[in-house]
Amino acid sequence: MNMVSLQEELQSLAYHGRGILIGKSADGEKAVVAYFIMGRSENSRNRIFVEDGDGIRTQAFDESKMSDPHLIIYSPVRVLGNKTIITNGDQTDTIYEGMDRQLTFEQTLRSREFEDDAPIYTPRISGIIHREDGKMNFALSILKSAEGDPSSCERFTFAFCDPLKGRAKFIHTYNGSGDPLPSFEGEPKTLLLPDASLDEMTDLIWNSLNADNKVSLFVRFIDLKSGETETRIVNKNQ
Repeated sequence: MNMVSLQEELQSLAYHGRGILIGKSADGEKAVVAYFIMGRSENSRNRIFVEDGDGIRTQAFDESKMSDPHLIIYSPVRVLGNKTIITNGDQTDTIYEGMDRQLTFEQTLRSREFEDDAPIYTPRISGIIHREDGKMNFALSILKSAEGDPSSCERFTFAFCDPLKGRAKFIHTYNGSGDPLPSFEGEPKTLLLPDASLDEMTDLIWNSLNADNKVSLFVRFIDLKSGETETRIVNKNQ
């Protein structure tokens, strides 16, 4: 298996788009989750993350410059009991409401497809962490157009049980630049996590993202025994 460091991966592309990272800390005691957004248009860059209960939501930094809230304003992170949901769109609510009705993660997403932003058709990426009895498992999903053709939706779900400490799985929306932007392909990437504090991890991720395109970052550590959380949010717009 090809493994690279967190820093090396994030520096490998100028534009990952949106990214979800989930793993276990190097000491094996915490779940590590990160979600970031990048943007190229003024509308996409005009955003910040704000806390919203146990989760977060996106918000316009300058309301006067928000030209279209469609696909831009949503809740990337919500918490349902001992489950943490992370996505790049309003499918966060679809997953939350479906799982609250006892549907599985995969079942909740059967009603959703890629975003309707032709000709890109941005993939919908989603993740969920389940913590119980000091252990964790998680899953990642991507819904994407088939070779850029919106007449066909491809659905992939990847499940990870008792993940190895010091490892994370990473999925993002785009494989670099292009016209239209090429969608992520293949399995989630395996990254090496450093033995770092929450602040050190946050700084490492933020400083490794392309300076021109990064917009906002959310990082959370979840104690696997107690369920206690620590969260950091970084916004380029201040």
